[in-house]
Amino acid sequence: MRTAYEASNAIEAHILQGYLEQEGIAVQVVGAYLQGAIGKLPAHGLVRLLVGEDDYDRARAAILRWEAASPS
Repeated sequence: MRTAYEASNAIEAHILQGYLEQEGIAVQVVGAYLQGAIGKLPAHGLVRLLVGEDDYDRARAAILRWEAASPS
């Protein structure tokens, strides 16, 4: 498994997970429950989307399309 995206929060991660699954890419969200310990852990890089090595390039391309279509 390889990190395809570091989300800013669990909600963003799960939205993007659904998008990638619609694209036919198997994805796993890790670290979503670590945000509850934010006072004790660094506040970045906690929530990540993992995809298989074979799906990494397709996932990154889909994420770039998603970011381009999302409002700032």
